[in-house]
Amino acid sequence: MNVLGFTLLLFAGAGCAGLVGALTGLGGGVVLVPLLTLGLGVDIKYAIGTALVAVIATSSGAASAYVREGFSNVRIGLFFEVATTAGALGGAFLASRTPTSAIAVIFGAVLLGSTALSWAAPPAAPDGRPPNALATRLRLNGSYPSLHGEQAYFPRRIPGAWLLMVVAGAASGLLGIGSGALKVLSMDTVLGLPYKVSTTTSNFMIGVTAAASAGVYLSRGYIDPALAAPVVLGVLAGSALGARILAATRSNVLRTVFTAVVLVMGIQMIVHGLRGAL
Repeated sequence: MNVLGFTLLLFAGAGCAGLVGALTGLGGGVVLVPLLTLGLGVDIKYAIGTALVAVIATSSGAASAYVREGFSNVRIGLFFEVATTAGALGGAFLASRTPTSAIAVIFGAVLLGSTALSWAAPPAAPDGRPPNALATRLRLNGSYPSLHGEQAYFPRRIPGAWLLMVVAGAASGLLGIGSGALKVLSMDTVLGLPYKVSTTTSNFMIGVTAAASAGVYLSRGYIDPALAAPVVLGVLAGSALGARILAATRSNVLRTVFTAVVLVMGIQMIVHGLRGAL
């Protein structure tokens, strides 16, 4: 394949990754890393570095639209960003000292665990209980535009979500997935936020988390501009399209897309990691 064909393939694949990332809150890295490693034979550490740059682009492309339309909860995003950034720095440090095959298996295991947890609890719904005292004190309660009008929500289990956010940040630095999978699960399952609020707030957060990790990868030479440039352009195009589609999409459809993408990618990464093919 010549350089032009390779670049166009990167752009098209990144566009699909950006679309999926914007719709599911995964940030695109969950698609990009397998695409680059399994499909194009890129070393996984370079793939992770490129994915982190793309995750920043996804966040920039979709987050502003979600905030403007009232889906993202900015206060929740900023509050938990402290935990994810600290975890991201630790994960990026560990990545340079972890074998490639082990990173691939961990990547796959995290993704498969994400699919199980995503369907383990029913979608959040008002349950008649009073708002959580800590969430109220921190002003984390909010509302979002749904197909049936403005819907209020009240986050719960704040300390548990904080700890999971630290793990999510570490996954971002170690695996290059923008920690979107664990962030969505933390907000959807632990905090009890509506699924659209979880995915859009995750998109708002992932750029900062990925930037903390990307700095470490850049300093170690794992970000190649020839890979990153077409990927970033493709992800921006895909995430902008995804932001337009999400508002009219039902939450159960988003959850199904999330599960399907993560399940396929998780199995592929574990198999190739165990074979030592990365």
